[in-house]
Amino acid sequence: MTLSINDLQVLQHHRLSSETVPLQDGTSLTLQQIVRVVPHRRLVCSAVWQGQAVFAKFFFGKRAAYYAARDLAGVKALQAGHIATPAILANTMSVEAESAVLLFEAIVDSENAEALYMQGNAKQRLTLMKLVVETLAQHHRAGILQTDLYLKNFLVKVKDNCQHIYSIDGDGIRQYARISSAQAAHNLAVLCSKMDVLEAEEWLPALFAHYQVLNPLPITSAQLLKQSNLYRIQTAAAYADRKVFRQCTDVNVYVDSGQYSAIASTFAALPLPDSIKAYDTVIATSQRLKEGNTCTVALATFADTEVVIKRYNIKNVLHRISRLLRPTRAAASWANAHRLQLLGIATPRPIALIEQRTLGLRGKAYFLSEYVEAPDVAEYFASTTDKAMRAACIKAIVQLCYRLYLLNISHGDMKYSNIKVVDGLPMLIDLDSMQQHKYAYFAQKAHVRDLRRLMQNWQDDASLYNAFVKVFKVVYADHTPLNLAAILIRKNSQ
Repeated sequence: MTLSINDLQVLQHHRLSSETVPLQDGTSLTLQQIVRVVPHRRLVCSAVWQGQAVFAKFFFGKRAAYYAARDLAGVKALQAGHIATPAILANTMSVEAESAVLLFEAIVDSENAEALYMQGNAKQRLTLMKLVVETLAQHHRAGILQTDLYLKNFLVKVKDNCQHIYSIDGDGIRQYARISSAQAAHNLAVLCSKMDVLEAEEWLPALFAHYQVLNPLPITSAQLLKQSNLYRIQTAAAYADRKVFRQCTDVNVYVDSGQYSAIASTFAALPLPDSIKAYDTVIATSQRLKEGNTCTVALATFADTEVVIKRYNIKNVLHRISRLLRPTRAAASWANAHRLQLLGIATPRPIALIEQRTLGLRGKAYFLSEYVEAPDVAEYFASTTDKAMRAACIKAIVQLCYRLYLLNISHGDMKYSNIKVVDGLPMLIDLDSMQQHKYAYFAQKAHVRDLRRLMQNWQDDASLYNAFVKVFKVVYADHTPLNLAAILIRKNSQ
């Protein structure tokens, strides 16, 4: 495997001149792929060392030795607790960058649990989560807490038709003489918060019962569910409202005179315009999807990638003054696209946020996202005669609404044109009015407005309207928002 030009540039930023990295122990590494980057602090790569597949962790900065030692101590704690983890092969330094380097055994033909969870069907996902919960219970019985608890920190390898779990990332591991019930419950709730919210509602009682066999806790599954929902909402808010606006693994941020740019790392190689003026030129010469006083939407192509550019215009001086200090609508779209992605809700992938800034004050703003060629939901229903496909789509839309309800998220404009249908499943677009509410009372009021707006789409089609009503009754465990939206009182004869 050859490193990409972008990967080579990342290496150079970290004072590594090529994919061949000489080490102070006299050996060398051949890097194959960059797996994770925390700029100027951490670099994780797949590599070959002495003919063996390995993962190399580079630690940079003044506290590199401290973080390398902490990671090493975490792995040794896992080993002492008889918890499967990749073997440590070397603890050394790179010659060029003078960075600390840890080399770990590569678990061949393995995949991280997050990727498997995303790929699997419901039965496979539940089986996987039982194994991960079982592994976490083993952690707790051994006095170990994983403080950076993500599904990515568990590797899964199939051997002899069985799945085997490996715990990785020693940096987040903390060893205690004994784990308290409160610590264990908190850790378990954090793990469950990484699941899809609907699946957590359905499966958490069974997962909790599975955990209790190995490490009993004095709480109920209902308490655990409430706690995990709270962590899910808090994590999404921290990520979408703060993290994606600064330099991080997922986003590259550039600030220069008059312009702020945040570009998704996935699209780092895309040849995007480099100035506000250039963006305006692209919009002027591209296909217009929408033209309005406050918003212009164009479809452009960069290196064979179709991109939707949404420019939020300034109407007049008063409008400019009113927008100077507030977050832009483009920023709201950027945050909400990342929020939905993190929560497993379909939306076009966010590419970039560009803001015009003068002395820190905001002007025009641009939100770029991947273009998705798909019909809106009204077009889908109009063109689909297969009853099973229509029923499946209705159920998926209602489940989408219920997910948003459980997550305290309101869309703000649930007209049919803001719901695309991709492979029979709904995808939300136009996210600049979306909010994640801090308080359940306001979240419910906003959700009721969303439901009313959604059902207005079918008010002239009694058959479709009533089909939605039937599914709402089944999917929503709590009928309160349905009653407040007056969905359940419409007569079937209408």
